[in-house]
Amino acid sequence: MTTYAVTAATGQLGRLVVEELLERGVEAGDVVAVVRSPARAADLATRGVRVREGDYSRPESLPAALEGVDRLLLVSGSEVGRRVEQHANVVRAAEAAGVGRLVYTSILKASTTGNPLAPEHAATEEALRDSPVPTVVLRNGWYTENYSASLPQYLASGEVVGATGDGRVSAASRADFAAAAAGALLGEDALVGLDGGAHAVHELGGPSFTLAELAEAVSTATGQRVAHRDLSEEELAAHLRGAGLDEGTAGFVAALDASIARGELETDPAALEVLAGRPATPLAAVLADAVATRA
Repeated sequence: MTTYAVTAATGQLGRLVVEELLERGVEAGDVVAVVRSPARAADLATRGVRVREGDYSRPESLPAALEGVDRLLLVSGSEVGRRVEQHANVVRAAEAAGVGRLVYTSILKASTTGNPLAPEHAATEEALRDSPVPTVVLRNGWYTENYSASLPQYLASGEVVGATGDGRVSAASRADFAAAAAGALLGEDALVGLDGGAHAVHELGGPSFTLAELAEAVSTATGQRVAHRDLSEEELAAHLRGAGLDEGTAGFVAALDASIARGELETDPAALEVLAGRPATPLAAVLADAVATRA
């Protein structure tokens, strides 16, 4: 019997991974949902999932959370600036608990990209390479929902504004990345590293699109014409400041677009589809769902 644990199991990605494991036939009693607030996972507990309290920032909470766990998904934390320490707490606890496989959600091209989100992921990957626990690093691209959630903004302004040039985004839905994470926990091939070792890295993303193609897809999905306006990184930062963002946030968002322009969020979708066991969800389908939800 193998016990699987998912951290941040009440979050948008973690909950989907728990659901994916159950749908693939893992017994509820063999799934551990590690959460900061067990009350938020009461529905999972009712279904037989073992809910345990575990907080990345409270290392004393982690040994009990990971006791008896064979395979662990570490969903990267959301507190930018604190994640290296938080993730290290989980890695140390996993080592002490004798976890046999640790799967981590990183970011595309973490070791080479100029994406401002990458340094903490790269540092975590380094800690995983130094750990004796066999690891699978899932370098995830953008969520398609990052864009579908902006439908109200696109429709209100009549445009998709960015600084990506002709850069392409290999986005996939959260459900796609959750399916890939479940595949990495369950499958044996996921652990084969590029060097034949026990530390594997997978670059994951869906079929790519430009922001111009996104604007066309939004127009088709909504029936309202939405244009694409491409700016320089500096112009986008100024545009965002004019929309009310503070200077630091505006510069950060503009730097993300600059990373796309350099091709740093594009990858072949084949790796995701192999781990997920199915094709990635098309952009049009995610947008259609978002439109239906708004109706």
